[in-house]
This record gives sequence, structure tokens and C-alpha cells, in this order.
Amino acid sequence: MTDPALADQPLVVGIGGTIGGTSSTERALRIALDAACKEGFRTRMFGGADMARLPLYDPRATERTAHEREFVDTVRQASALIIASPGYHGSISGVVKNALDLLEETAKDDRPYLADMPVGLIATAYGWQATGSTIAALRSIVHALRGWPTPFAAAINTQLTKFDDDGGSSDPAVFEQLCLIGRQVARFAPIAQNG
Repeated sequence: MTDPALADQPLVVGIGGTIGGTSSTERALRIALDAACKEGFRTRMFGGADMARLPLYDPRATERTAHEREFVDTVRQASALIIASPGYHGSISGVVKNALDLLEETAKDDRPYLADMPVGLIATAYGWQATGSTIAALRSIVHALRGWPTPFAAAINTQLTKFDDDGGSSDPAVFEQLCLIGRQVARFAPIAQNG
């Protein structure tokens, strides 16, 4: 949770999760966001329940729902993003892709899409095969949106690593990897803003 004392600090937005309750993906994302918060950043997470409220992206729509506007406006305020997706059939989930498609709304902004923004990446899957291809898909999407994927991305095999309700992980190395993502986006955000 964001510390109220950080209200004037730059914002890191987290996007990720699955529909149908708190998932391993959301728990992993929360660890990374908490690490960014410890670096002095505000955080806002759009988890599975938030993304479930977003209708399928229609580029011809003349109006956007309140949930769509909130999502896009929050990303517009962000200094950095962390995107976490489960690996579904070798790629990112539909709800994560739909949320990212909605960023087309920023195409004509002074800062279009994710231009010059550091973006941390997390992939979770029940097995190793989908983690690599999901990270590759996320990197490709972030490049297409003009963002900067951070040097490190976390690929998490949920067959081996479990997360708990208290924000912990059964594997200390995975926990540290997720914290590294949060620290990297926090480290690179000022460079992007001043560049």
C-alpha cells in the first residue's frame, strides 16, 4: 500500500493479475511495487479485478467508461510501470493485453504510449516454458509502446515458487528478483524524466 506521506512523490503503476481472485501474478507484482515504494515512490496497482472492468478495447469507440478513463489517466501520471502477466498458451493473458491496448488512447499525448518510461516485467507460469515466451512478448509490446524494459525481468515458475497472503515467497531468491525489478524502475525513472 502506498504511504500517504508520499503523495507528492512520483508514481509507479503496476498492471497484472488474473480474473477470479488474487493470483500468484498479483502477489509477485505487489512485492515489486512494495520495493519501489521503499525507494520513495507512490504505487498504484491495477490487478485482475480492475482489468476485468475494462471492456474489450474498441479503437472506434467515441466514449470511454469511467474505469477506462481512470486506467489511462493513471498511466499518464506514471513515472514507471511494472507489468506482470501469467503465461497463457505461451504468451501474455488477454486481460493484460486488453489493458495495454487501451494505451492507444495516449497516442496523441505529448508523451505518447510509454515513451521513455522504464518498465519492469514479470511472467508467471506453471512450468518454465511459458515464462520465457511471455517475457519475450512483454518486451516486444513495451518496445512497440516506446518504453524501456528494465535490464532484469523475473520469470517465475509457480510450480516451484508459492506466494503467501502476507507478501512473502517460498523462494527467497524469487523474492529478491521481484524486489530488484521494483528498485530498477525506481532507479531509472528519474533518468527518464530528466533525459
